[in-house]
Amino acid sequence: MPGRTGLRHPTGLGKSLPERGLLLLMVWLLLEGSVLPLGAASSPDVTKKADLDNHKVSEKRQNETKKLFPVLSLDYENVRTPFEIALWVLLASLMKLGFHLIPKLSSIVPESCLLIVVGLLVGGLIELAGEKVPPVLDSRLFFLCLLPPIILDAGYFLPIRPFMENLGTILMFAVVGTLWNAFFIGGLLYAVCQIQLDNPSPLHQLELLPCLLFGSIVSAVDPVAVLAVFEEIHINELLHILVFGESLLNDAVTVVLYHLFEEFSGGDVTVMDGFLGIISFLVVAFGGILVGAIYGILAAFTSRFTSHTRVIEPLFVFLYSYMAYLSAEIFHLSGIMALIACGAVMRPYVEANISHKSHTTIKYFLKMWSSVSETLIFIFLGVATVGGEHVWNWTFVSVTVVLCLVARIIGVVGLTYIINKFRIVKLTTKDQFIIAYGGLRGAIAFSLGFLLDHHHFPMREMFLTAIITVIFFTVFVQGMTIKPLVELLAVKKKQEAKRSINEEIHTQFLDHLLTGIEDICGHYGHHHWKDKLNRFNKKYVKKCLIAGERSKEPQLIAFYHKLEMKHAIEMVESGGGVKLPSAMPSTVSMQNIQPKKPPEAKPAERALPQLPKGREEEIRKILRTNLQRTRQRLRSYNRHTLVADPYEDGISDFLLKKQKMIELEKKIKGMKNYLTVPAAPPDSPTLSRARLASDPQAYNLKSNSDSVPTIQVDLASPQSPDSASTIDEFTRASKQQQEEDQGLMMKPPAGPRGAGQSGEADGSREQQKLMRCLSDPGPSADEDEDEPFLP
Repeated sequence: MPGRTGLRHPTGLGKSLPERGLLLLMVWLLLEGSVLPLGAASSPDVTKKADLDNHKVSEKRQNETKKLFPVLSLDYENVRTPFEIALWVLLASLMKLGFHLIPKLSSIVPESCLLIVVGLLVGGLIELAGEKVPPVLDSRLFFLCLLPPIILDAGYFLPIRPFMENLGTILMFAVVGTLWNAFFIGGLLYAVCQIQLDNPSPLHQLELLPCLLFGSIVSAVDPVAVLAVFEEIHINELLHILVFGESLLNDAVTVVLYHLFEEFSGGDVTVMDGFLGIISFLVVAFGGILVGAIYGILAAFTSRFTSHTRVIEPLFVFLYSYMAYLSAEIFHLSGIMALIACGAVMRPYVEANISHKSHTTIKYFLKMWSSVSETLIFIFLGVATVGGEHVWNWTFVSVTVVLCLVARIIGVVGLTYIINKFRIVKLTTKDQFIIAYGGLRGAIAFSLGFLLDHHHFPMREMFLTAIITVIFFTVFVQGMTIKPLVELLAVKKKQEAKRSINEEIHTQFLDHLLTGIEDICGHYGHHHWKDKLNRFNKKYVKKCLIAGERSKEPQLIAFYHKLEMKHAIEMVESGGGVKLPSAMPSTVSMQNIQPKKPPEAKPAERALPQLPKGREEEIRKILRTNLQRTRQRLRSYNRHTLVADPYEDGISDFLLKKQKMIELEKKIKGMKNYLTVPAAPPDSPTLSRARLASDPQAYNLKSNSDSVPTIQVDLASPQSPDSASTIDEFTRASKQQQEEDQGLMMKPPAGPRGAGQSGEADGSREQQKLMRCLSDPGPSADEDEDEPFLP
């Protein structure tokens, strides 16, 4: 026992009762936990086997309760949604890449058609696998995620000048044309559905308002489909901006008609409802534009302070644009018009504030985002076609397709006939055909049809089937045949011409010229209001939204800097540029956190010698005194106060010529004699024939009465007091030249003159200045043909 006790206790441990009790408690706890097998040392030989058995049982229990560490586990539900989104984006990108790797296929079939076919195949494979096709083209996903990037890309890079020049034509097609298509298609569909009353058909249950609602859905031209097709055929800029602008601006009409017919589908529509619908259209359209303009100004103002944090500059452009779209959708305004207005308003100010790398980021990110969204839309359209419920009705579907074509053709031809009366550049028959044939429908119509409530519209599935058929017909048939038709009709295509500084100068010159002409004529056209807007922008808006000296930079100089930057980048990319020294500061590099100051130039590297400050001020004073003073501001055009500017080139010559003409007029008025030529004798055959022809009875060379005065024509001599001296007003030639220019003068016969008769003789001589000879036309304005007439 002492030996076992010594083995059980540590060295130096006392043998008191409390100590032994504490030691036994610790041993018992260790045995219960099966952590340290102390049984072999603490138990007697009799209980050794029992302790080993207890230890094995405790290890078995521990193995049953403790779980092994997982080397590999599967949890797909946790990442299902983002993983499927990434797979769809990857599939869309691979399809787009494969499409462009086959040039023959891309020249025959549009990209949108192939993407729809890919969507049909994917949906078919999902059906064959026995899985339910997911509702990929949900209206919420489409309107909130897929559509905004495409519209923002179109609005941010919208060509403002051709869009504003053709705004009247675009509004006619977008507003009047969409209204015509909606009521024409809806009204005739309702009439067709009421035919054959003896033969019962589900079409007889359709009322007028659901038909008008369906007509408003399928009447709008889709911007996504138009962009996908028209960018491939490279149509000229006029036709592209007309069709694409119509597809953008008809969103307000479609939204108003959709909500109006949906609201009153269960009841009657009164005249007041129609009046409120017109007001709603104005509110939706102009409200969307106002919301977009406000967010565009906020984005431009924010970009003014991003010079120290260049990294987040593109983020503001995307966030403000998306906020404009969501804010418009909150109040049921036109989100498309809000995005267009936001992009068009912010672009000139944002690009003046951000760096070149930020501009490149915005450009390529928008292009990538819109391209991926467009691809996903067409693929999802194909998948939704396979997975959706369809109700096929041959009459309804075929009549819908035919009415869409007929309404589009009649609307374009009729509106063009009216528009051409006010346009300078008329729309030809070929242009009208392309506009009518390019009215494509797309996923917007499908999403609007998908939003219909089955309770209010029991024919919802039939509507969706007809909408998908119209989309497929316009995209496949019209989209595939429009390119051969453009080449067959020899329609003018887009010319890739780079803008030059010469073209910009002449464009601005013509703008100023047309503005002046309109102001002089008193006609306030769009050039007048454009000039007013530019002046307001330059005087107030630029100073608030553009930072630094760029706000005072003229438009022509800004365009020159942009052009030079573009040429420099192209030269560097092509490898033809000279390698710049690393010490030279770059004005286009993106600075992440703090902009690095360029190194100061050393005095030894200065090209010009250092001048004293007093000498420099003296040189500036001399230059200010002697150089010509140019105008500091442009004068406004006014036809009432249009005065000559003394600083204009050529004004001195104009004043000299005008003074010379005034002196000439005074000399002509002061002349008392007419220039004549030698006349024939009175008894010559010429004068005899003339007198005989004028009055044969009064023909007599000599007068029978002395009281009747006679006129005798004598040769004038330089010494005769009655002769006329020719005055040369322009050159004052020599006296010999004057004698050669003198001629005959008709005068009364000579007689005795008294002192009292001299005045009467002078008066009679003034009265007796008779007509010149028939051969002498006399001085007239025709003699100065070579001199330009200046008022």
